[in-house]
Amino acid sequence: CGESRKRISRWYFGGLASCGAACCTHPLDLIKVHLQTQQEVKKRMMGMAIHVVKNDGVLALYNGLSASLCRQMSYSLTRFAIYETVRDMMGSTNKGPMPFYQKVLLGAFGGFTGGFVGTPADMVNVRMQNDMKLPPELRRNYKNAIDGLFRVFREEGLKRLFSGATMASSRGAMVTVGQLACYDQAKQLVLGTGIMGDNILTHFLSSFIAGGCATFLCQPLDVMKTRLMNSKGEYTGVTHCLRETAKLGPLAFYKGLVPAGIRLIPHTILTFIFLEQLKKYFGIRIIS
Repeated sequence: CGESRKRISRWYFGGLASCGAACCTHPLDLIKVHLQTQQEVKKRMMGMAIHVVKNDGVLALYNGLSASLCRQMSYSLTRFAIYETVRDMMGSTNKGPMPFYQKVLLGAFGGFTGGFVGTPADMVNVRMQNDMKLPPELRRNYKNAIDGLFRVFREEGLKRLFSGATMASSRGAMVTVGQLACYDQAKQLVLGTGIMGDNILTHFLSSFIAGGCATFLCQPLDVMKTRLMNSKGEYTGVTHCLRETAKLGPLAFYKGLVPAGIRLIPHTILTFIFLEQLKKYFGIRIIS
């Protein structure tokens, strides 16, 4: 009859897929935060992992998991919902895929909004992951993400909850352009060759490319965001943090690039594989 059936994502699938990926990659994220908050480079990735396990046990690698999941359900759910909803609407209107520049603009907008919405959970996530590095008397000891959010609000005020929001929003824009816009474009190009179909291998290849783009784009902002959120008042603002980080040399902005890539690329791959499977089995069926 010439009709083709396909499924499109529901608005909340991106948040669920990101949570699934976060459960798998959380230890890498925790090690990345530890590396970025070192004042001097003392340990590399494996050294830091061994140090954490030796001092606090294997479960310490999952410190702050509740905050990480809370962050994905605020930050990632928002950016995916905006990007995928608008893209699917535009696609049905234009009867074809959006041009790449529109994907970039939409990704930047969705990511910026998601970054702002997810800032409180992101800050609690960074603090919970970094807590074990502090002396016992300086630890914040949040029980979980919700306890952390309430305590920051009660002890430090609403403004503190959005500390680093500019940086988190800018990073959100960059990483969403790298992940969502580049994934869509890479998948479109791979499928356009006619060599590969819309299968898990295509999803893997496209998400691997997207993860690499996202890592490179957002690493300088990620380093500054982590420093701002973890600070105890040593930075007066974004500009001051930028100047202090720059004093350590240009490579300071790419501190932890390899662990960031080792964490973000698998996270991106897992997110999109989970998302495509959710879409395939539970998505909204449309007939074109």
